[in-house]
Amino acid sequence: MDERKSVGRLGEDLAAGYLEELGWRIVERNWRFSRVGEIDIVAVEPNRGRGTLVFCEVKAKTGSGFGGPLEAVTHSKLVRLHRLASAWMATHPMGYDTVRIDVIGVMAPREGEPTIEHAKAVSL
Repeated sequence: MDERKSVGRLGEDLAAGYLEELGWRIVERNWRFSRVGEIDIVAVEPNRGRGTLVFCEVKAKTGSGFGGPLEAVTHSKLVRLHRLASAWMATHPMGYDTVRIDVIGVMAPREGEPTIEHAKAVSL
């Protein structure tokens, strides 16, 4: 596995663990749809009702060159995530109170502890 792939996998694992520590339920990881792309994490954030379905894009970096991990999510990536979220919901008929897209940034330096940033309800 190349280094970029391993940093990405580490970031996704850390993000999933972070969400589970918050009490979220991971529904699916690395869901692919045709040639459109992949959703890193589909999770349910508990609330009083049926919960909030959250589609999470995870960006992991080892350094801050070219900006932080959250800055790496472009407008075109968000458009693709919206398309993927719609496709996922069409193929997984489940009822939730609300649906949103979040971005989780993981800074995983070669030395030191990783840090996690969580941007909720990222909009186009």
